Amino acid sequence: MTATLTISSRNYSSWSLRGWLICQLAGLEVREEIVPIDTETRAELLLLSSSVRVPRLTHEDVSVWDVLAIANYLNELYPDAGLYPEDRVARARCRSICGEMHSGFFNLRSALPMNLKSRHESFKVFSGARPDIQRIEQIWGDCLTRYGGPFLFGAAPTIADAMFAPVATRFVTYNVAIGEAAAAYRDTIMAWPLMRRWIDAALAEPEEMAELDGGF
Repeated sequence: MTATLTISSRNYSSWSLRGWLICQLAGLEVREEIVPIDTETRAELLLLSSSVRVPRLTHEDVSVWDVLAIANYLNELYPDAGLYPEDRVARARCRSICGEMHSGFFNLRSALPMNLKSRHESFKVFSGARPDIQRIEQIWGDCLTRYGGPFLFGAAPTIADAMFAPVATRFVTYNVAIGEAAAAYRDTIMAWPLMRRWIDAALAEPEEMAELDGGF
């Protein structure tokens, strides 16, 4: 049976991107079902609501939403796919930073919304987002030092890279000044073939939310 991943906008939805990357890392080919941008999904994309159940994976007789729930489900099905590091200590660190990304960084999300089609060379970053940016640089630097890169836990991408990939796009969109190590990781993510596939599809996506571009 073909699995279906229900997503919203490829251009704006960081959670849809995370869910899709996790499916690809697990080796699960999915048919993408794009929900129309209605009042509910618009609220999610405009950061007014966190209750929208997108992305949602439908596989066999299971429907699972929330990116970490999707990751855990696929890790049970495909334990050899490498979604998490093999080493117990590294795996614990991976789960911790994924949880931190999942539940935090609200100022970064609101100040720098994901928009793959836009570029702002001199964007003034809201001061409240600076601690979030610094914390992300700390996480990236620590992982790259411990595990040698180019991905957060070594030579191959894991769920952690899927979780932080939208942040890399935000740093590109708004030309955020970051250190050398963080910039190198950002570039690794942006050159990742899976990311190129997603970005190419996003660039071809019809524009449906012009109001998001007006204020940023």
